[in-house]
This record gives sequence, C-alpha cells and structure tokens, in this order.
Amino acid sequence: MPISRRGVLIGAAVGGGLVAAWTLRPRRFADPLPPGRGEHAFGAWLKIAQDGVIAIAVPQLEMGQGATTVLPQVVAQELGADWRQVAVEPAPVSGAYANVPLAARWAPLWMPVLPGLADRPDDILARRFAESSRFTATADGTTLAAYEMPCREAAAAARAVLCMAAAGRWGVAWEECEAAAGFVLHDGKRLSFAALAAEAAEMTAPDPPPLRARPPAETPIPGEADAATSYARLDLPAKVDGTFLFAADVRLPGMVYAAIKHGPAGVAELTDFDPRAAAHIGELVQVIEGKRWLAAVATNWWAADRALAAMEPRFRVVGPLETGKIDERLDRAVRRGKGEAVAVRGEGVEWGPEPGHGPDLALRYDVAPGAHVTPETASVTARFADGRLELWMASQAPERARRAAAKALGISVENVIFYPMAAGGSFDRRLEHDHAIEAALIAREVGRVRSRPVQLIWSRWEEQLAGRPRAPVAAIVSARLAPGGEGRIAGLKARIAVQPSAREFGRRLFGNRTAAAALADSAGEADPMAVEGAMPLYDIPHVTVEHVPADTGAPSGRLRGNAHGYTAFFIESFIDELAHRHGREPLSYRMEMLGGDPRMAECLQRAARLAEWDGGQAQSGKGLACHRMDAGGAEGAGDAGGGRIVCIATARQEEGGVRVSRLAACVDIGRIVNLDIARQQIEGGLVFGMAQALGAALSYRQGVPEQSRLADMNLPTLADVPEIAVDFVDSDAPPFDPGELGVAVAAPAIANALHSATGLRLRRLPLLSGGL
Repeated sequence: MPISRRGVLIGAAVGGGLVAAWTLRPRRFADPLPPGRGEHAFGAWLKIAQDGVIAIAVPQLEMGQGATTVLPQVVAQELGADWRQVAVEPAPVSGAYANVPLAARWAPLWMPVLPGLADRPDDILARRFAESSRFTATADGTTLAAYEMPCREAAAAARAVLCMAAAGRWGVAWEECEAAAGFVLHDGKRLSFAALAAEAAEMTAPDPPPLRARPPAETPIPGEADAATSYARLDLPAKVDGTFLFAADVRLPGMVYAAIKHGPAGVAELTDFDPRAAAHIGELVQVIEGKRWLAAVATNWWAADRALAAMEPRFRVVGPLETGKIDERLDRAVRRGKGEAVAVRGEGVEWGPEPGHGPDLALRYDVAPGAHVTPETASVTARFADGRLELWMASQAPERARRAAAKALGISVENVIFYPMAAGGSFDRRLEHDHAIEAALIAREVGRVRSRPVQLIWSRWEEQLAGRPRAPVAAIVSARLAPGGEGRIAGLKARIAVQPSAREFGRRLFGNRTAAAALADSAGEADPMAVEGAMPLYDIPHVTVEHVPADTGAPSGRLRGNAHGYTAFFIESFIDELAHRHGREPLSYRMEMLGGDPRMAECLQRAARLAEWDGGQAQSGKGLACHRMDAGGAEGAGDAGGGRIVCIATARQEEGGVRVSRLAACVDIGRIVNLDIARQQIEGGLVFGMAQALGAALSYRQGVPEQSRLADMNLPTLADVPEIAVDFVDSDAPPFDPGELGVAVAAPAIANALHSATGLRLRRLPLLSGGL
C-alpha cells in the first residue's frame, strides 16, 4: 500500500492489523485499537459498533482538563457523528499516538547534545524519537497541537469510506454524499454509520483524506454572558454520580492494600524497624523493606497504615532539607553566583560598576517551593505473576512508567501491561513514577507467597514528604530608564537563581535516575526552561534573561504553570512598580509598550471594560497583570502565535489573610475548539494561581515538611473563591491550550491589587508569607 507523508492512520488499519505512520521511512505498529464483538475499527482512532456507538481513542491522561471531550469532539465534527453516540476509550501506549510537538519541545531533556536537531515538531529526529519510544506524554498543553490533525485525518478517512459504502448501494459518486448526525446523506436518502460500518471497514480510504473546509471552532460570546455548550463533557455525568473511576478506585478480586513510609527529604536510607510491634494486627499480610522505604501490606489500607506506625521505621538521612539553608543558598546564588544569558533581545543588558552604568531600579523577588496538593494522592495497583507485571495507574508519561517498572524488576518492557486510569488532579505531579516502581517491587514480593494484586496508596503525609515541589527561586529584576522621567524602559535584566529544574526532571523521566542522582547530574547547568516567561512581552529594546544555576540540595519537579508561575510574578510586579514610581497609570503605561503585540493590547482594553478598571487608584484594591505564553516555548514569538491573558484582580487585606473578591480576565487563545472547557480551564487556572499566590508552599525542618495536611496549605475553599468573569477574543490564530495561562497571571494581579489596597509591595510568594 503506498504511504504518503501525510499517511493517514486509517489507511493501513482498515481490513488489517497494522497502523502506519511516517518518519524517515514508513513505520508500522501493532493495531492499538482492536475491535471487540460487533465493532469495526477505523484506524488507531475510532471504532463503530453495530448499535451505532462510536468509540474514540484518547491517548492523553484525563486529569480534569477535558482531554476525553476535546479530542472526541474533533473526531465527531470531522466525521459527522451524533455526539449522543460518542464514547471514549483510553488508548494504550503506542507509537501510533506519538506526541511529537512535546518531544520537540523537550528535546533538551532527552537529547541534551545538539537538541537543536530535534526541537521543532517537523524535525524527523523528534518524530522518530516519539514514535520509537512510544512517547505519548500529557504535558505543556500539547494535546491539540499533537493530536488535532491526526484525529481529523482519521475521521475524514472514515467518513470517506462510509460515503463510499453508501454510494455503492445507491449507485452515485461518493463525493456527492455528505455525513451528518451519524448518517450518510444523499438526495433525501440516508443510511446510518452503523449500517455501513462493516462494509466500509473493508475499503481503502483516499490519500490524502478529504478534510472539511473549516477545522472545529466555537465562537466566543461577549463578556460575562453564558450559553449552553454544543459539546458537553463526556466525563461529567459519571463524575457527578460517582461512577467515574480514578486510579485509587481500582478493585480486583483478591486485592490487598499497601501503605508506605518514606524517609525524610534528603538522601535517606531505612536503618531499622520493629516487625514484632505489628504482630497484633490481624489484617496484616506482609511487611516489605525497600532501600529508602518500608511498606506494609494488609487486607485493608487502614490496617497497613497502622502497622507502619506501630513498627516505627527509622532512617539515616544525609543532607536533610532545611528551609533556612535553602534560602541561604538561593541568596548566595542570586547575589554572587555565575549566571548565563539564556535569552537576549537587542544588544542585551549588562550592568557595569562605573557610575552611570548601573540600573536605575533593581528589585528582589523570592518564591517558596510550590506544592501540587492534588486531590488524589499517588495511587497504583500492580499484579506480578509468571514474569509479567500489570499496572493500573494514572500517568502523564505512561511509557516512561512502564520502562521504569520493568527495569526495577529486571524484566523486558514488553512484559509490563499498562492500564491507563484517570487522575483526580495532577498539575504535572503524575509525570513522576516513583510509586510505580515501588508498587512493582511490592507486587513482586507479594507474588512470592501468592499471586494477588496489590494497591499502593500514599497517604497525604507521604505525598507532602516524598513529592517533587516546584523549585524555590530568587530573582533580581533591574532596569535602566530612558531620559525624560516618564518611566520608559531602555533596558531590562532578569537575573534568576533557580536550580536547573527542567534538566533535573529530564534525567529522572528519560534517564530513570534517582532524585539525588538527577539533582547531582544537572548541577551547574544553564536551563532556559527553568526561566521561561521572563522575557517581557513589552517593547523594551534591550533585554537579558540570565539563569543562575542554584544548588539548593532539594529535588524539584514540574508544577502547573512551571516557570511562568514565578517569572510572570517577577516581571509584572516590576512593571507595575515602575509605573507607580513614575506616576503612571498602570494600564496606559503597559499599553504604551504593546505596539508589537496588538492581540495583547486588545486583551488589555477588553479586560479593563470587563473589570470597570478605575486606574488602580490608591485603596481601590484593583491590580492588573498581563502574560503571554508563546507556542512551543519560544521566547519573543510576538504576534505570531501563543496565548495571551490579562487579569484584573480586586483584593484587600483582612485580619488573618488576604481576601480576593473578583478576578476579571480577557483571554486570546486563538481558535477555540470547545468554549466551555476553555472557560473551565481559565477559571481553574486562576483559582490554582490564587492558591499559589496565597499558600500551597512547603517549608522544611530536618527534612520534614512543616505542612503535613491540606489544612496547613492555606488553600482557597469554595467560600474563598472569588467572582470570576472571563472574556474570550474571537481569533483565527492557531489554538493554544488555556490550562496554564490563569496560573501565571493570578499572583502578580493579586499582588498589584494588594498594593493598590494597602500601599504595601509584597515581593515574595506566597504573599504575606514573610509578614508585613
């Protein structure tokens, strides 16, 4: 069968067992979506059953962001399906679902030598890596970028063969037929997809497939108006009635439960425990000793947890984490550490010691380690028997979890069967797979006595203790102003001290390194991903973003918003302070510098109308912030693409904390595929960003987090969630994922609002964490 560069997935799968994709040469994969009884497969993406149900594969982790609705919507619209007959099937790991855009974006992590050879989605090396390693990771908002076109092509090919089957019965040209609402139509005649599926599945689709003229898009409605969505979330009914299954909901015959105790944060080794102290717990099945942890297995989780407490495991710790020491190291790094310019605009900026060669203003900002605080703690079910391991878990990088578990047991990755489960929140926490390794080892030990599945669940305390928080940061932002006294910025420098957190994460994910080894291996490396978002979106002629690789000694991980969660705080707080110091109204001051980004200028104007902006006058309690995330992580993409957001917060200080009463945002994310989910993502991101601004941080004493429970994190409750108004710009630009925009912009908007309300400048996250 001839393969074109656009090789549609359906082409090799219809009537056969292989799916083709294109790289340096055509590659073939085992069919990842085999049909069940009464079903007919149409490539790697969809099946049509005899009862008319259309099952659509989703190779992304559903963790609340709506992936199990948006991708089926793309298929349904291109196919002409009836949304009421659409169902979702979690896709197994397969090279057919390679996330090439994310592989390209993360090229410095898996190919640190010469990453420029694979840092674009159309680079052959990026595609070969993603396909050969079955890289289907869910991260960085790449779901649509990676899968919208493959979904459309697969659906268009299926639509074509369905029309061919109908046209053959009617004796007409298939190009004259149309597909809509689950039927093929022609001149008053119609046949259902179900009636045509068996016949169509034996036909060969045209290559290239006949795509519809317009991609999926919804037109935003103005301001605070609301309307019924055309494509309701497919997971919503099950989540409302409680039947939706998350990773911790797995129940298998004969299953036992494991609780685990890790050593303090640092390099910890288990030294002693008293197994006799748990002998009275009748439900206890087994005690399993790891190098850095102790696990108890029982017929219920509570008994296992009680057994651990009774055995009182003790650990030897090298370099236990101490917040004071971390802060001292960051302070040394930002003041005297050697930095590297990782992003430069114009001639860049470098301050000299001579008079007149320094900045006119330099301000210091600090950020504490950020916790994920996922509703569902780390959970995985494992069964090991006859040299094969089965895993039921929620993972943003399932193939990396499979490989790590296989290596831990000394078996081939082909002997690890992965069953994807949904996550009860992730915020990038499920990019890690420590719990998969632990569950595999525990399951092997349980299997030595009797083969039975075991479910490992971390307690909330273990999630706090053994998690990977977002790295702590210290930064100095400085600027030289143009003559005239109007506060115009001639040059700006952002000097950011933070560990090379993306490089560290990459060594864990792709190199399967331990947390301590990854931290040591990445020490001293410049890491542009660790300072993303620090390049100002404004028309400042000369800018330097400098990364100072700090050695904090504390392992770190990715967190929703990632570097944007703190770089937006630095830049937008600094811009606001410059405006106030020079008597400039904050909105007009920003607008004056947006000549190169008219899309952001429109967002700023519309947000001002939505929030009834009053100029941010003293004691008004209103503050604003802007932020842009460029597609693919490229800094300075300008008007070419990416997503934009402007947020105006209304806040005030109250006894015992901060009260945010309203968040009004205008967003430009290009073409909107599903307006309802886009709104949910912006609203959720703003609330998540508010949590990061006011709490959700960790501090350590002797390697132990001082925040052991969610109640210790100062998280917003439902009563604390402010009124939120979101306005979307109607745009034909490429779609941009909205999930992290709100996270980035919330903290600076709230900080600037608090300055308006109180006159105080707060330059540390969480706000008020250092007192007044």
